[in-house]
Amino acid sequence: MTAGRGRNRSVCFGPAQPQHNPAITDHEEIAVQRTFATLMTAALLSQSVKAEEAEMQANHPYVGLWVTEDGYIRHELLPNGRYIEARGTRERAYEGRYQVMGTHIDYWDDTGFTADGDFIDGVLHHAGMIFYRGRRTGKP
Repeated sequence: MTAGRGRNRSVCFGPAQPQHNPAITDHEEIAVQRTFATLMTAALLSQSVKAEEAEMQANHPYVGLWVTEDGYIRHELLPNGRYIEARGTRERAYEGRYQVMGTHIDYWDDTGFTADGDFIDGVLHHAGMIFYRGRRTGKP
């Protein structure tokens, strides 16, 4: 007799078969499966919507660099709804998310600070400051 013959060995190739839990009825199990399927569908659709929103934001007229007259404060509005604020030599002084509704912008800093502003005639008015498109002076 060869070693190993006659023993009960279980070899599993592929995913394990689900074990039936007698405490859960078939009706409850079907409900759980439907809920899971619904959640997965919602998650996949959400990813698709987020990808479309990011693509639309990439073409948004306000995405890009906004700079104060002296170049000291710089807001980079990223296409993914995030922003990076540089101050002087600090390239990442503040970071957070933003949302533009029409010509109004709301900021939510990662530290919890909130602010807003308005785009008027191609100029960003924010927190008592005025920002212009791109770099205005050689002073970063």
